[in-house]
Amino acid sequence: MPTPYGSRGGMAFSAAELHVLRRSLAHALQSSSAPLAAEEVQDCLRLAQSVDEAVREAGRLRAFVLDDLARYRGALPGSLPGYLALLREALAAGYEPVPDDLAALRALRANPAAAALLERARAVAERSVRRRLTTTPAPRTRLLTLAGGQAEPPRPAPAPKERPRPERPVPTPGEVFPPRRKPAAPPASGLAVV
Repeated sequence: MPTPYGSRGGMAFSAAELHVLRRSLAHALQSSSAPLAAEEVQDCLRLAQSVDEAVREAGRLRAFVLDDLARYRGALPGSLPGYLALLREALAAGYEPVPDDLAALRALRANPAAAALLERARAVAERSVRRRLTTTPAPRTRLLTLAGGQAEPPRPAPAPKERPRPERPVPTPGEVFPPRRKPAAPPASGLAVV
C-alpha cells in the first residue's frame, strides 16, 4: 500500500507493489476481453513509463545516499551527527549495513546514540546473513569414504615445470665480491737502522 514519503510529498511503493502494478498494466494492454480505446492505451503506456522512470530515479537516489553515507563515514568522528542521521534513515529504508558501518559504530559506541544504532545495525546485518544463508543452497560434496562410494579416477600428477635456463651462468659470490687483499708491506730500502 502506498504511504506518504517524508516531506517530499511523493508516494513510496515497495518492489512487490511495483511488480504488481507493472503486471496489471501489461494485462490491461494485452487483454482481449475488453479492447481499450487508443486514449486508454496511451494512458497505460505513460503510466508504465512513469513507473520505469520512478524506479530509475529511486536507483539514482539510493546511489547518492550510499555515496553520501560513505563520505560521512570517512569524515568520522567529526561528522558523527550527520552520519548517525543518514544511517538511521538508510536503515529505515531497508539498507543493509556493510562491515565498514559496523566498524565505525563500534568505534563510536561511547556515544549513546551510536551504541543504540549499533545494536539496530547489528540485528539488521544478522538477519541479512541468515536470509542469505537460507536462500543460498549449500554446495554438495561427494562422500567418497563411505562403503560403496565411487572413487574418482586418480589424476595424473602435474608435470614439473622446467625453469628457464639463464643465457649465461649465474656469478658466484666470490666473483661478485672478490676477496680483499692484504696491504703490501712498505719497502725496507732507504731506511736507516739504528
